[in-house]
Amino acid sequence: MKKLTFLLLFFTCFAFSQDKKIEKEQQLAIKKSNNLIYHANELMDDNNFISAEKEYRKAISQQSSSVAGVYNLGNSYYKEGNYDEALYRQQQAAKNATEKADKHKAFHNIGNILMKEKRCKEAVEAYKSALRNDPTDDETRYNLGLAKECADQQKDDQPDENQDKDKNKDKKDESDQDKDQQDQKDQDNKDNKDDDKGQDKKDGDNKKDQGKPENEQGKEENQEQKPQPGKLSPQQVKNLLEAMNNQEQKVQEKMNAEKQKGVKIQTEKDW
Repeated sequence: MKKLTFLLLFFTCFAFSQDKKIEKEQQLAIKKSNNLIYHANELMDDNNFISAEKEYRKAISQQSSSVAGVYNLGNSYYKEGNYDEALYRQQQAAKNATEKADKHKAFHNIGNILMKEKRCKEAVEAYKSALRNDPTDDETRYNLGLAKECADQQKDDQPDENQDKDKNKDKKDESDQDKDQQDQKDQDNKDNKDDDKGQDKKDGDNKKDQGKPENEQGKEENQEQKPQPGKLSPQQVKNLLEAMNNQEQKVQEKMNAEKQKGVKIQTEKDW
């Protein structure tokens, strides 16, 4: 029993000493971090941003939960115009802060950064968060009023989405209507051209026939009736048959005349 009590006492003393050691190390880290922050602040006063940034980062590495180091680093980025990094660091400070005063300052600065980037609606929420942690700060309240006016102005300037859809629809309908009208117009022009072309051709043929002399028209008709080489037309066949019949009739008449005259007979010498 005494042995067990001794062991418990030993482990208690060991744990206590370990806690003391950890606490001592943490205090030492905090002290180093604070010294680095003080040094960085002095560098920023001398407008030596690059060196100050290094010191702030060293301070944060010594104490990751340091609110002052992150907060001051965010402020240095803000002075340099690097609003993205400044916003990230101030948000980190607001997250790490355990005191309302620290949270108020971080959210107030977040609102200022958002206003610089014309993100007024988000700035309104940041200033409200700052006032929740310190309702007495008149500067934050004043900035909140400005942020609200800016957000309302942006809302008025932003076109209504439904109106844009209606406008786009109207433009599309007008475009389709214009296209239909143009297509109909093109089709009418095409039909008129086809009608004019047909009428011109008909008039041209009539003028062509009317402008020719009668003998030329008759010549064309004869040329149209002219038989092809190696063939006889019906008229030529008829004429040929009539000529053959006439010739045959003449021969027949001659033969009949010879028969009527008789054959000459030789007689005695006429004294």
